Amino acid sequence: MAAAVARWTSAGKRVSYYLLTRGEAGIDTMDPVDAAPARADEERASASVVGVDTVEFGDHNDGVIEYGVPLRRDIAAAIRRTRPDLVLTLTHAETFSAGNLNQADHRAVGLATLDATADAGNRWIFTELVDDGLEPWKVRAVAVVSGPTPTHYVDVTGHLEDAVESLEEHRLYNEALPDDFPKPAQLLGNIPGGGAQAVGDPAVEHALLPEVFRAEAPPSLSVGA
Repeated sequence: MAAAVARWTSAGKRVSYYLLTRGEAGIDTMDPVDAAPARADEERASASVVGVDTVEFGDHNDGVIEYGVPLRRDIAAAIRRTRPDLVLTLTHAETFSAGNLNQADHRAVGLATLDATADAGNRWIFTELVDDGLEPWKVRAVAVVSGPTPTHYVDVTGHLEDAVESLEEHRLYNEALPDDFPKPAQLLGNIPGGGAQAVGDPAVEHALLPEVFRAEAPPSLSVGA
């Protein structure tokens, strides 16, 4: 996703991130109390590499996020604050497109984000948000990344190194991974490289393959098979 973000910000688009947790349960060798601020700092550094200056964090506990109305409300509030044309989220499917098991938090947040895009545009859902000055906002599209049924592609040719550098900013997390886990350059070369193969256009070297919902997709998304 960072490669697509780099493409968009380099073209003058404004992108912001909203993360429900600080990833505090993600490093086995590091106490969550210490991991939370450290990982938040690394996320901000990672975002900055691809031109993102606004990174918000929710207060949900890493690893135990539950789908429900409070989660939908938090995401809807973030959408109303930032008023985006396009919302991107990770798939809520049980497995990623490559068949690997998807983590519980990802599934809960992915599904809640789909629902929250509708909630954000409905004045009569979460009326307390209007009382707080957050007027309804209708997004043009929501794109689900890494799912099994992509409908579009984003040509990210020329931005792979941006994505690699962005992922490398998560230094503490990367250092704690097993020695045989793919390094950022290998991992990210495989994923958008495989996306380009699915597109089948020789001019597309790397591609992000999202599933896009809503009637009108933003012009920065290109239709793919």
